[in-house]
Amino acid sequence: MDQLRETIEAAWEDRAMLSDGWVRQSIDEVIALLDAGRLRVAEERDGRWLVNEWVKKAVILYFPMRQMETIEAGPFEFHDKIPLKRGYKQLGVRVVPHAIARYGAYLAPDVVMMPSYVNIGAYVDSGTMVDTWATVGSCAQIGKGVHLSGGVGIGGVLEPVQAAPVIVEDHAFIGSRCVVVEGVHIGKEAVLGANVVLTASTRVIDVSGTEAVEYKGHIPGRAVVIPGTVPRQFAAGSYQVPCALIIGERKESTDRKTSLNDALRQHQIAV
Repeated sequence: MDQLRETIEAAWEDRAMLSDGWVRQSIDEVIALLDAGRLRVAEERDGRWLVNEWVKKAVILYFPMRQMETIEAGPFEFHDKIPLKRGYKQLGVRVVPHAIARYGAYLAPDVVMMPSYVNIGAYVDSGTMVDTWATVGSCAQIGKGVHLSGGVGIGGVLEPVQAAPVIVEDHAFIGSRCVVVEGVHIGKEAVLGANVVLTASTRVIDVSGTEAVEYKGHIPGRAVVIPGTVPRQFAAGSYQVPCALIIGERKESTDRKTSLNDALRQHQIAV
């Protein structure tokens, strides 16, 4: 792995090295490791999430290496540089037409992809549901047993290489039409109500206590979040701008509501 890293770092500084067969083989190997889940763009160590910048560099370098090609899948035709992910049966992943994942994205066993999209560099852990028209952007890290509801947009990030990807930790529930971008970190078992929009600069205000507590770029574990607004003064006057409101912690009743997919899988009910 150290040798791979040294090769990628050298090619990042000198793009002329991309014509070297060994360098190209090294980049291909990194993407294959990402695809198999043996390497990650970001990972948790000692309670902290760290970005493997050199892995992101390999993903970026993979694009100029590739040539545009036509990909045919039955009556469908695509024209792209990155091949589609394959072998879902062997991976133990359920993929409903018209779901698409790119090669270089990892899907763990028992992931369910409704018609949705997972981009290169992303990591989706076991038991997660990627619901209809949900998008998992490049390098996003999605934990175990997460539900990404219909129309959820999980943003991707490649450059700058030091930028953290979006992280959604285990058993979080992301409601319909939520948007989570710019490296926002969703804690374990957090619940986002429908239409919550979170960017790195979005004000996240905990209003569940006697005094408001504010966060940015992070949703604490088990927090229950809904969309809200706060006043902001502009030259033309005062207007309401979006924010996110933490209104409490996830309760047993919430757990029951969000355990539907687990129950369906356990009893092998076709849906």
